[in-house]
Amino acid sequence: MGNALQVEDIQKTYATGVKALKGVSFSVKEGEMFALLGANGAGKTTLIGILCGLVNKTSGKAEVFGVDIDKEPEKARSLIGVVPQEFNFSIFEKVLDIVVDAGGYYGVPRKIAVPRAEAILKELGLWDKRNVPSRTLSGGMKRRLLIARALIHEPKLLLLDEPSAGVDVELRRGMWEFVQKLNAQGTTIILTTHYLEEAEKLCKNVVIMKEGNVLKEGEIAELVKGSGASSLEDFYLTITKNV
Repeated sequence: MGNALQVEDIQKTYATGVKALKGVSFSVKEGEMFALLGANGAGKTTLIGILCGLVNKTSGKAEVFGVDIDKEPEKARSLIGVVPQEFNFSIFEKVLDIVVDAGGYYGVPRKIAVPRAEAILKELGLWDKRNVPSRTLSGGMKRRLLIARALIHEPKLLLLDEPSAGVDVELRRGMWEFVQKLNAQGTTIILTTHYLEEAEKLCKNVVIMKEGNVLKEGEIAELVKGSGASSLEDFYLTITKNV
């Protein structure tokens, strides 16, 4: 099985002089559910922005299913679905329109996008809200709307940036069941989260970042066992404090 993502020596220095990424390298296998962890400011969101074409990297290379993000940017973006931290859709637009219009951005015809959106919204428990403005949704429903929008073009790689932030326990459980189902159907998923018990439960492999660098990478169970830690959270706290 090949790589869904290959990142090689990615660096990003902003105009302010801040070095957000200082040479990040790692790979994610096809079909994985993979954890990308680190405190705020570690560089995770910058890296995600680079992969989906929203941030220009300073140097380095990245490939998505063998497609170079610089040489074939449109093709690379078509393979990726992004669920951002922030709610970045119009609060006045209707739920169904938000999802269908996102399909148009990727060239999905409306006659295909509408039934596809219906299926996704039903899976996520949002179909009965399809004709209401997004501002009327609860925080948890808005999170699920972000997921629906990210899936409309059927990406092979889904990037989840803090998807469970502010979501109550019941909705979080339902969301993770949906995400696990997607993964079982073949979608590769990269997850960033501050809920480390979720990462340990859902993911096999991890990259832990701090201040733009990769501190540790590998199989979660092996890293925890090899360090003598009691959990991924224990391991994470130990190595991030010692650097």
